[in-house]
Amino acid sequence: MSEEVGAKSTKKKPSEYLKDWIPYAKKRYVFFFILSVISLALPWIKIGGNHIFLLSFDHKQLHLMGVAFDMQELYLMPFLLILMFLGIFFITTLGGRVWCGWGCPQTIFRVIYRDVIETKLLGLRKSLKNKQKEPDMSLASNKLKKVVAILLWTVLALVASADFMWYFIPPEDFFEYLSNASEHSILLIFWLGVAAFLVYDVVWLQEDFCVYICPYSRVQSVMYDEDTIMTIYDPNRGGVVYDEKGNKLWKKPETPNAECTGCESCVTICPTHIDIRKGLQLECINCLECADACTKVMGALNKPSLITWTSYQEIDNKQKTKYIRFRTVAYAIALTIVFAGLMMMSTTKENMLLNINRTSNLYKVIDTSTVENSYVFLFQNTDHKDHKYFFEIVGNDDIKIIRPEEPFELKAGAKAKKVVILETKKVLVQDERKDTPIPIKIKAYALDDKDNIVVNRDSVFVYPRYDVLQKGGE
Repeated sequence: MSEEVGAKSTKKKPSEYLKDWIPYAKKRYVFFFILSVISLALPWIKIGGNHIFLLSFDHKQLHLMGVAFDMQELYLMPFLLILMFLGIFFITTLGGRVWCGWGCPQTIFRVIYRDVIETKLLGLRKSLKNKQKEPDMSLASNKLKKVVAILLWTVLALVASADFMWYFIPPEDFFEYLSNASEHSILLIFWLGVAAFLVYDVVWLQEDFCVYICPYSRVQSVMYDEDTIMTIYDPNRGGVVYDEKGNKLWKKPETPNAECTGCESCVTICPTHIDIRKGLQLECINCLECADACTKVMGALNKPSLITWTSYQEIDNKQKTKYIRFRTVAYAIALTIVFAGLMMMSTTKENMLLNINRTSNLYKVIDTSTVENSYVFLFQNTDHKDHKYFFEIVGNDDIKIIRPEEPFELKAGAKAKKVVILETKKVLVQDERKDTPIPIKIKAYALDDKDNIVVNRDSVFVYPRYDVLQKGGE
């Protein structure tokens, strides 16, 4: 009986650090799935007949949250670009390269190809614990599996390439154009070209894209401070493994009280092939694979992980991370201002666009008092309904519209070019030295909604020299 009690008392208890532990890898996979579903579904979702986001070069429109803006209204693009860059700066200052490990398509594609297709589905890689070791391609079975893996990824790359293009070409137009591929060869070439790049990138270029090509890793360091959250190895507990020159000091713990076991699980599992114990490196994408590996090893010893998602403020200074600090507050204020500007500008959408161009002839003199000016008016109905339009000269009763004589109708989204002739039968200027440009204001409007669908444009009416006028057009 005593022996049984002794055996039970010596039985190892489960580690308190592994009891409720959820690996970062599982969290990332869930996040990847959500992002993938959103990115695939977003191009298909419409609000009031318009896409949530679409930059269509074909239709020369920007769709934003269900509102369609014509190319002439692309004053919103600077706001979107500023918002994007400020968002990147803010996220990097707060969470380091969290985008790279948790949201970048490059990372998601590599996880799908390496972890799902090669490892889980085909068994080409024996384990996800060692990403440094490539499969033995001398085996015929592995060669076949590699071919199958590439073919499977090629299919997914074609889908990903199409999804990318759907943000520039509406999906309904995309498939219609593909059905007549001979007439849309550029679309076909672009679609296949992007897919071919994705195959090369994911299968052969791999994480070298992150290390050598992506510019983000080069600029990220200037956005870091001591409170930036990132993947960090704690040398105070684990021991210093590398000196200041990057030379490795030891493999197994030789430093007194060092907790690092030297198992190098954190090294073998790293997708970008670095040793996190060396400190901050531009190759680190904050995927936290090393943190998962260390948690398993240290958890078995009933100790917390030596690698965590934290800041140097907590590791070196033993102080809490300051999430609210000057940089983050400044970026948050800037983002709020730009976003407010974007929302304010997006509410000023014009439901009719008008461009006024003069013809090559400055004027035409009919008799000693009648002068005509010709213009080309470019109208566009950017509303979702059909309207009848006309225009008038504001603040100058001496200049009249003689062509066109009647209002004209434009279908929703349609454009029209109108030759417009303005005339005056009064002597406006008696200048014998030069022609005189007279400023005029033109008000164009929809007859059925004069209060809301109206635009004002400034132009000039060129009046001839007085001696030319006296000749009466001879």
